[in-house]
Amino acid sequence: MAEKEVILTLEGLKKLEEELELSKTVKRREVAGRIKQAIDFGDISENSEYDDAKNDQAFIEGRIITLEKMLRNARVIDEVEGTDIVALGAKIRLKDLDFGDEEEYFIVGSAEADPGTNKISNESPVGRAVLGQPKGAIVEVNVPAGILHYQILNIK
Repeated sequence: MAEKEVILTLEGLKKLEEELELSKTVKRREVAGRIKQAIDFGDISENSEYDDAKNDQAFIEGRIITLEKMLRNARVIDEVEGTDIVALGAKIRLKDLDFGDEEEYFIVGSAEADPGTNKISNESPVGRAVLGQPKGAIVEVNVPAGILHYQILNIK
């Protein structure tokens, strides 16, 4: 089965590479030290410190595998500048036509999405609705609560 392409900005790529390096070096060593210390306490069959450390080790190793897979399948996108059409890497300003609010979003791949910092995925309902649309377009976004209406005010 083909692995899914991971779309990242250059900033997102660097963050994943840094997390992988930290996990492979610092975090691995820390958890190995905790396991060794727990073993030194004696009987590991009833040793909660040992169990916790082994669980952390499994999590870290799983995350390392995930990060390596993501980086292997990464496609870096450039930030879009001076375009009239919404594309990956674009920063857009939307107006909620139902409530009058305005928000600015950065369209990124799903691996880098962070709604708390207004980075929305191209696979999200809003991301899918605005991709390929020109400045000034009015889009409908189907969400569980109903249909939202946005106007694309700016693309940069």
